[in-house]
Amino acid sequence: MSAPHILFEDNHLLVVEKPENLPVQADASGDADLLSLCKAYIKERYHKPGEAYLGLVHRLDRPVGGVMVFARTSKAAGRLTSQFKDRTAHKRYVAIVEGNAPASGECVDWLYKDERTNTTRVVPEGTDGAKKAILRYRTLARENGTSLLDVELLTGRPHQIRVQLSSRGLPILGDMRYNPKAKPGTQIRLWAYTLTVKHPTQNEPMTFWSIPAWREYPAALKLLPAYEVCSGVYFDDEILVVDKNAGAEVEGELLGELSGIFDPLFPVHRLDANTEGLVVFARTEAMRDALSEAFYRHETEKIYHAIVVGRPKDGRCTHFAKKDADAAYMRLCPESDPDALRMELAVRVLETKRDLSLCEIRLFTGRTHQIRVQMSAIGCPVLGDDKYGDRDANKRYKKRRQCLLHKRLTVLGKTFESTRELNLNLFTEERR
Repeated sequence: MSAPHILFEDNHLLVVEKPENLPVQADASGDADLLSLCKAYIKERYHKPGEAYLGLVHRLDRPVGGVMVFARTSKAAGRLTSQFKDRTAHKRYVAIVEGNAPASGECVDWLYKDERTNTTRVVPEGTDGAKKAILRYRTLARENGTSLLDVELLTGRPHQIRVQLSSRGLPILGDMRYNPKAKPGTQIRLWAYTLTVKHPTQNEPMTFWSIPAWREYPAALKLLPAYEVCSGVYFDDEILVVDKNAGAEVEGELLGELSGIFDPLFPVHRLDANTEGLVVFARTEAMRDALSEAFYRHETEKIYHAIVVGRPKDGRCTHFAKKDADAAYMRLCPESDPDALRMELAVRVLETKRDLSLCEIRLFTGRTHQIRVQMSAIGCPVLGDDKYGDRDANKRYKKRRQCLLHKRLTVLGKTFESTRELNLNLFTEERR
């Protein structure tokens, strides 16, 4: 077998990309294993006499590929082991599951490992030998009856991701052990794509990446390194569409992260920093001009979801406002004002809960802070909006960012949709 794919190495660490279907260490199969291959690499590269030392501080299931770190000294091994034990080492996985997964979720279970069969199952709390298991996931994309999940482990149990997702009707594609529909010869779609640890001597956090070469979901996989600011929706030679996280400035952190993956890249429209959802970039000057023209002429269909205070009436509403550039604020004004800008949108209530409503909003014009201004003007401000909203409601529901999502966009004949959802059920009486 060929030498391991090295991601990083120094005197204390060896970070590699584990291939699929390779055991981490020698087992009864007698097959080649990653630890032995890495030791052989160290021995040859550094001309070590005898067997090279390499500390195994964490594991991946045999069929799973992705980032692994080994310790090159006993001191590093002790410090890294402590990080994995106290959960200060952070691992994220990407998985393709069967079914239409919710936008996000948290799985909390008690797992029991049967050593005789080397399988794990969900059992009732209090079962002798069972251990608590917690993970969180977010759905990055959906297609052809499958969903792509970004999974964060909060505990580290044998086969944890595979068992917990399968128990919820979301078995991982190609998982021969926990997916009864998996066909022999198929490869499991589970990959450890990023790992963050503190360097054992420098005490600085270091993040390492490994992106799977799967044929499915090319845009979402290519954008995995930008997960702190967005997820990928679509790209081709001319256009890039991403699903922006709340808090990221389009022409600041978002563009900075994306420019390291795509070059050149041209912003063609904006989204408020605290608004999440779809943002489009051009990858050529010609497409920049075409997209800019489409947005300028409102030859687009933009659909937002918002959680608002109160219950608005379904229908269109029109207002006029002028921009106070110094205050970064849109002020309502009469239509006759020479600086008046016309704003029009349509509202449809999807769901109500207590004094809140989840609304679908369609924009017919594109003005600064338009949805926030107009919803405030009709007495139903966006929850979490500190500038135009209801501050008492924001405090009551502990929301510091507006609950506003750019859900769907049609431009130049193509339609894109965010997998994110705004959930009224999160706002219960106990959260007040």
